[in-house]
Amino acid sequence: MLSSMKLAAFALPVGLNILNLPPSVGSSHDQTTMETSNEYKMTPQLLFEIKLHGFLLWASVGFLMPVAILAKRMSNKEESGRRLRIIFYVHAITQVFAVLLATAGAVMSIKYFDNSFSNDHQRIGVAFYVGMWLQALVGIFRPHRASKGRSIWFLFHWLAGIAVSLLGVINIYTGLQAYHKRTSKNVRFWTILFTVQISVLLFLYLLQEKWHYIQKQGMMLKNKHIQPTDQEMSPGCQQKEASPEHCWKHIYILVT
Repeated sequence: MLSSMKLAAFALPVGLNILNLPPSVGSSHDQTTMETSNEYKMTPQLLFEIKLHGFLLWASVGFLMPVAILAKRMSNKEESGRRLRIIFYVHAITQVFAVLLATAGAVMSIKYFDNSFSNDHQRIGVAFYVGMWLQALVGIFRPHRASKGRSIWFLFHWLAGIAVSLLGVINIYTGLQAYHKRTSKNVRFWTILFTVQISVLLFLYLLQEKWHYIQKQGMMLKNKHIQPTDQEMSPGCQQKEASPEHCWKHIYILVT
């Protein structure tokens, strides 16, 4: 609990500073007014801000959050107290930076972009930001392991984490489509690249569940190849022409 409060003390001031970022020169609603067809007048400054917004959300949802989840799952089979603490801090610090980057992307959306919520990307984005900060607060104020509400907290934290991750991934896809609609640029390459990345992360996520079992099966197979009879059998018994009676007699002599 103390470590969580330290992370909160670090994260909240940084988040407040992000919220107080001054607007950049030449990138306000006055400079990016809507066309009659409800389209932005695209400028190089606005294009840069859209790309930066997308990069921040990808770094948060597409990279840091999955890394934090994979790191946390490493603790399921870990018994060393020192390693468990290291894994916890990697998970917590990575999630803190993920939340801060996503918050910076949200601030950019509020200050520089249209907020009419007329498309799926904006509506899903609002749900994602609310769920993300709720999940962060739940993670900070977690109960002690021995408390009664620990199991309920863990279930909610796990389900909320899955929901936030799914919303974030979906919103990246809708963001790419929104970018294509605004700029008419082809996003097929980035969509395929992100799909491959998510597929690899999902494979690693599922592999972690069975990795201990795979290692155990490998050890059993290795031990199966080393039979005691192969090591203890005398040279006389390994000859093809040796009869069973000869082998038993030879073993009896060696034992006695």
